[in-house]
Amino acid sequence: MVNLIRERFTNKSIVILGFGREGQSTYLLLRKIFPDKQLAIADMSDGVHENPLIQHDDCLHFITGAGYLNHLVKYDVIFRSPGIPIWQLIGPDDESASSETKQAADFHIPRKKITSQTEIFLECYSKQVIGVTGTKGKSTTSSLIHHIFKTAGKDVLLAGNIGNPVFHFIDLITTSTSIVFELSSHQLELLKIAPHISVLLNLYEEHLDAYESYDTYQQAKINITKYQQPGDFLVFNSDDHLVDKLVKPFLGLRKPFPFSVQDQPQPGGFIDDGAICFADENRVVPVWKIHQDRFLRGEHNLKNILAAVNVCMICGIEPEMIEDGIATFKGLEHRLEYVGEFGNIHFYNDSIATIPEACMEAIKAIPNVDTLIAGGFDRGINYEGLAEFLCRSSVRNFILLGAAGKRIMEHLTLINHAEKKIFHINRFDDFKTIALRETRAGYACLLSPAAASYDEFKNFEERGKRFRELVKSEKAK
Repeated sequence: MVNLIRERFTNKSIVILGFGREGQSTYLLLRKIFPDKQLAIADMSDGVHENPLIQHDDCLHFITGAGYLNHLVKYDVIFRSPGIPIWQLIGPDDESASSETKQAADFHIPRKKITSQTEIFLECYSKQVIGVTGTKGKSTTSSLIHHIFKTAGKDVLLAGNIGNPVFHFIDLITTSTSIVFELSSHQLELLKIAPHISVLLNLYEEHLDAYESYDTYQQAKINITKYQQPGDFLVFNSDDHLVDKLVKPFLGLRKPFPFSVQDQPQPGGFIDDGAICFADENRVVPVWKIHQDRFLRGEHNLKNILAAVNVCMICGIEPEMIEDGIATFKGLEHRLEYVGEFGNIHFYNDSIATIPEACMEAIKAIPNVDTLIAGGFDRGINYEGLAEFLCRSSVRNFILLGAAGKRIMEHLTLINHAEKKIFHINRFDDFKTIALRETRAGYACLLSPAAASYDEFKNFEERGKRFRELVKSEKAK
């Protein structure tokens, strides 16, 4: 890959668009390949030049502030970070742009100028990549696949949207390395190359603040299989009707391995007689006996496990190794994470739940939820279905945050039953007093917001950490 970058960009002017975690790793690799080349960094933040990583680099030019996108067109190559909305960049004459993008674009930059870590990496290593995407569950599924590979003694790396930019790992990859690559819609939206093994978990309304429409978001996600080659593998959730519909036009050229908790697709993954089974054209193999005390709770995690089993069986990992990997995988932070028992109340951190469907699955997975903390930044998601579910549930107390919490509260109020209590707060920290007062002893208090965190926090991780801090401070008293 180093040779490809050197050959392709030696005589090109380059700007790194966005200087977060991925932008910084792009800078490090480019500077390693081109130690004296003039590079540009474009970022909204005026303070980006103070980053210690670049303090002693005299070959940098900075484009910052509110108008930072205005000057990009003069560069030959734009290394775009995933957080920069593509509709702000692509020009109206670009045939790869959607009709909505063409109408909304403020900056008319030809598609051929824009590249990314994901695009360059897949161009070099696609045959070694297991790509995982979906609205929810992609971090858990990617991490589980990686863990099973490690358990089986395989040479494997975990990279991508999970927080590990792929350029970090260039020096570690050999021809025998498998790369589990978590892919967001932002990483996928301009791609015309896809992983050898692609996993599509589900599709829900999400990131609508970054897309012109739900359809545009779906089309970005489907790129994970749209550009696969004959002989590539597609693992997908056939229980998700939208996923099933979107992948159908692409099933002819690749090898499909659906998974389901409702049916028994063959080939594919399914549940039979209390066990997760895998079928190919030659056999049906029971892989893992479902345990009620598993670390990954809930039906949604059964689907994540099914996806991981499909991938690992396709890759030739023995069922015994898969079983050991599932049994020893303890999940990730902020995903149905048990924080502990404080004040005779069990606290669970599910801060990653930023859509209604994830919140509903969390309530179904956690026993005896008495208090739910939900809400936050309002992205225009429809909360009517969530409100109906909550009113039918056994949850008695709702602590609702911010603008999204107000909308959830409005729906709840219209259909509320007398036994439900609703509290609206404007500061996240205020949940603690209410939760300790209202939650019954022996029951659970669950943070599962069904909303983004941007009103008070940088991301869902920061929100989850604050939840843990506040809850655990009770024990110190």
